[in-house]
Amino acid sequence: MRKGSSATRPTETSNGGIPMEARLELRHLRYFQAVAEELSFTRAAERLHIAQPPLSQQIKQLEDDLGVQLIERAERPLRLTDAGKQLLSRAAEILSSMQTTVDEVRRIGRGMAGQLSIGFAGSAMYNFLPTILNAYRDLYPEVDLTFVELLACQIEDALEARQIDVGFSRPGLEAHEKIRQRMLLEEPMVVAVPERHPFAVRPCVPIEALDRQDAILYPRYPKPSITDFVLQQLEANAVHMDIVQEVGNLQTALGLTAAGVGITFVPASVGQHRRSGVRFLALDPPILTSPMTVVWLKDATSAALGNFLNIVENNKPVRWIPDEPDRLATGQA
Repeated sequence: MRKGSSATRPTETSNGGIPMEARLELRHLRYFQAVAEELSFTRAAERLHIAQPPLSQQIKQLEDDLGVQLIERAERPLRLTDAGKQLLSRAAEILSSMQTTVDEVRRIGRGMAGQLSIGFAGSAMYNFLPTILNAYRDLYPEVDLTFVELLACQIEDALEARQIDVGFSRPGLEAHEKIRQRMLLEEPMVVAVPERHPFAVRPCVPIEALDRQDAILYPRYPKPSITDFVLQQLEANAVHMDIVQEVGNLQTALGLTAAGVGITFVPASVGQHRRSGVRFLALDPPILTSPMTVVWLKDATSAALGNFLNIVENNKPVRWIPDEPDRLATGQA
């Protein structure tokens, strides 16, 4: 070799210089595996449902491409060479892995497997959402579900950032060109008061009695927010609340209510669950309502999401009906 020259090992090619690795196909491995396991071209052809001559040609082409002999044809039954035994072992691994991959891809494509991230208003867990989740998990147990409690304004942002696939928003989102939305229910709201609050001994609370009461509410901004929705309805009835604390989730609001910091408003479904230190009272008249929607991106293509939305549609409440309206009215929830 002359000084300054370099040499590299040539790539093994044939058939017009195409690398052998680019020509080797899964069908070659399936054909070889059948012949190697049957040790007969005739039986292998029957197993593969093809004629014997094309099968023999494919195996010969495979040997030519590899540059090694795989099968001793002079033997009866056929006998594998050492190279053939090694290829059979690896071919079985490759084909098994490929079949597993194909099965996984098909399950994901049909929504039978994969992942689904769900954002939700905390109060949704007191209503029909657990029923939907149970129904979905029964039908699609291989889909991994993740959950994030979010405010309505956070649900919109999380959808756009594709951090969640679907959301349950209270209240519904404003019209958006990228988001689809479906109303699920609109239920009445009740007032939660500390058990030592003067209201706690009443059977219900007149709307006008709420004026200038200390309130614990979610942030009013950014919109949409359930607080803004509630305050608009109250202000339309000449009732103004003094917001003493803004909180980020339902449990904190109820905890501070139990501590006597102020009163708060919750959907009636929440009011049917006993909470230490808190009384839930109906409003008179029941002017406050709490709508909930399911929201998702218009361009979403996930089959798992499509299946989930079908479950939502099949399990959504037609309307909200308190289980025990008398218990709620007497403040014994």
